[in-house]
Amino acid sequence: MSEGYLTYRAARETQAEELEAAISRLAPAVASLGAAGLLAGPGPVFVGIGASLAAACAPVWSLRSRGVHSWRLGAGDHPLPYPASSHPVFAVSQSGRSAETLAVLRSVDPSLRYAVVNMTPSPIADVATGVLDIGSIPDSYASTIGYTATVAALGMLADAWDGGAPDEGWARLGALFAATEKDLREQVRALAPLFATATSADFVGTGPAVGSAEASALLFREVVRIPSTGMSTRQYLHGAMESAGGGVHVVFGDEREHTVADTLAAAGHPVVLVTAEPVAERPRLHPVRVPRLPAAQRAVMEILVAQILVEAVAEVREVQIEEFVFHNADIKVTEGPAV
Repeated sequence: MSEGYLTYRAARETQAEELEAAISRLAPAVASLGAAGLLAGPGPVFVGIGASLAAACAPVWSLRSRGVHSWRLGAGDHPLPYPASSHPVFAVSQSGRSAETLAVLRSVDPSLRYAVVNMTPSPIADVATGVLDIGSIPDSYASTIGYTATVAALGMLADAWDGGAPDEGWARLGALFAATEKDLREQVRALAPLFATATSADFVGTGPAVGSAEASALLFREVVRIPSTGMSTRQYLHGAMESAGGGVHVVFGDEREHTVADTLAAAGHPVVLVTAEPVAERPRLHPVRVPRLPAAQRAVMEILVAQILVEAVAEVREVQIEEFVFHNADIKVTEGPAV
């Protein structure tokens, strides 16, 4: 494990407390950005990579539900310089050092440069005109609190866009997170044997839960090295579902997702269904019920299920969580002068 990171278990043990504290700090910070007129006008474009890109999914859905044109873009998937636009660009990076995200932000007009980062000072924060600082929370290498706090920051920002205000539920989310973890921990851990010999894992989610599917797939690749894919329900139905076999399927959602889960289970495939609706357990179908919440708040609860599960799967498969196989030298920039 790289220096400066908490162990996965240590980060998880303090996550509810740290999340509650982060939300308390973020509320006045979001209000300050709004009062300065920085959360208005053409909708935000969130740019990130990896877990940071996944974290923007539910907040973008929330903005679009309010009629605000907003997008999330993979930082490494766009030719540079970024094309001229009236939309502000929010660079999302937990470390504040993601090379691809920094490159996009540097190519944008300074008046449109914003950042949502956990670590300050950092290269991305240094080049941004407006910064939403999550608070330099110590995190695990396979991100836990860094991810949930980023979802909270982006969700509160989305709520506040164009004269709105963060939903009242954010103030209670830390306590609800702790209570939900207590209620679900043993139930979710008991599902780990489903993955004992799995050769793959599919994570599938309804629109706002696509980010949960992506982040969960990333966790399972990073932590237990199971080839995993995250995608939307509709993409899954358009052909990808045909390769089911030899793996486990984790489905996030309440409506069409129930039919997907039933279909897979009936065909003999193990399914974990993460839903807010009551569902009877049936052969090969294992429902996990999370609280019914607005999209971004629910995303925090969905990834909690994946965090509990992957830790238990690591034990079943005898994988050391902190031992990463590959270390790439060009995905993070070192601290240095802003450009």
